[in-house]
Amino acid sequence: MSPMLMPKRVKHRKEQRGRMKGMAKGGMKLSFGEYGLQALEPGWITSKQIEAARVALTRYIKRGGKVWINIFPHKPVTKKPAETRMGSGKGAPENWVAVIKPGKIMFELAGVNLEIAQEAMRLASHKLPLKTKFIHEE
Repeated sequence: MSPMLMPKRVKHRKEQRGRMKGMAKGGMKLSFGEYGLQALEPGWITSKQIEAARVALTRYIKRGGKVWINIFPHKPVTKKPAETRMGSGKGAPENWVAVIKPGKIMFELAGVNLEIAQEAMRLASHKLPLKTKFIHEE
């Protein structure tokens, strides 16, 4: 298994949650591949979910085609230990998430035919916590 995605270093170890208002600012068009998986709703995707989707994609297309991952988990999410009383500060960083807004193309794929690409993206989308849409360039 490849190492989990996370930044090499960050300016601040803990971050506030923020909000996910509006559409994605960029990355709404296919930039590398012929097929893509587009988010239809906002949410956080953890590094483990990205990895699971990547594995599902690459397993299905066997050795054909090329996969691009257009999202990266930059945001640390903290969590307090179980059964801890309120107060005493913010919890320790638990995992890393990518903030996804509607319209963002998360995965791209090239070098395979339409049926294989569709099925591969379908399998990958089951690993993600958001509604997604399969797109391909006409």
